[in-house]
Amino acid sequence: MTGTTGVLLVDDERLIRAGLAAIIAAEPDLEVVGEAGDGAEVPGQVARLRPDVILMDVRMPRLDGIQATRRILETVPDPPKIIVVTTFENDEYVYDALKAGAHGFLLKRTRPEEILQAIRMVAHGDTLLFPAAIRALAARHGSGWGDGAGARWHERLTEREGDVLRLMARGHSNAEIAAELFVSPQTVKTHVGNVLAKLNARDRTQAVILAYETGYIVPS
Repeated sequence: MTGTTGVLLVDDERLIRAGLAAIIAAEPDLEVVGEAGDGAEVPGQVARLRPDVILMDVRMPRLDGIQATRRILETVPDPPKIIVVTTFENDEYVYDALKAGAHGFLLKRTRPEEILQAIRMVAHGDTLLFPAAIRALAARHGSGWGDGAGARWHERLTEREGDVLRLMARGHSNAEIAAELFVSPQTVKTHVGNVLAKLNARDRTQAVILAYETGYIVPS
């Protein structure tokens, strides 16, 4: 189907995969290109099916979603976007998956329309940044607060890039950041690109996590 977004479903529960497949199949711009019951199957499926987006369960028996995410992002040229799916918002697996490069996460209880919106968002290059959840996860898992690590970020980022990063951490879009800082969206886009490059981050979520971990931003 030309012009559709191909989705690979990865979950060890067949009923979960069936439910997601039914939701996606009803959308003309989305298509389920394959399913996998374990992370170990994913690299082969990705190579064969070339999905645009993967909905990846984080807890699976043989190879979990974190390891599968790392393997895909490290070995697959032009890898698909990955959304990890979990039962609990404070799942420690989610934090590790986001650090590994997943583009966001969804709860299994998320409403169907929000799942569809999330797939479309990441397919078009956006990330699913939930500030409150990531702040809480960072507070639980981060170890860099107050150890001086954050000072190194001051040396790498300009003052304006720092402002942009802090607003990214609040979940602001480029348009919202532009309005807050009284600059153009294109200028914000340039600053965001510079921030990602200087932090060696794949996307906004990974940049925010790195900022929390180094103590540049301290979760309240």
